[in-house]
Amino acid sequence: MPLYDYFCLDCQKRFDVFMTYAEYGTRPMTCSACGSRNVRRRIPRVRVAKSDESRMDSLAGDFSDPSALAGLENDPQAMGRMMRKMGKEMGEDVPPEFGEVVDRLEKGQSPEEIEKELPDLGAEPGGGEADF
Repeated sequence: MPLYDYFCLDCQKRFDVFMTYAEYGTRPMTCSACGSRNVRRRIPRVRVAKSDESRMDSLAGDFSDPSALAGLENDPQAMGRMMRKMGKEMGEDVPPEFGEVVDRLEKGQSPEEIEKELPDLGAEPGGGEADF
């Protein structure tokens, strides 16, 4: 049975309801918190799966012009935005440190400052360097 997501317009609570396809649209819906019938169906976010090729094409479009990369070493915020976009486009799990570095860059902190404040960044537990 599918799970349907609703929102109560009276008490502002979100709730889920299991019902069959046949019941959907015919079954009267009431808020599970306050009992109101003043509810609206919420449409959940949709994820679109991309192939590796389409991800690379998307990144190539942004960075195909060499001038798009010019000056990144002098603009931590632009570097952070680029790294965040690349992380999202790659669709892979990144370590939590990646998010912290990107957040710091977007706030304007230089890579050198980040490296000084996080000296163990990228170090493997055994003492080697991690492959990011």
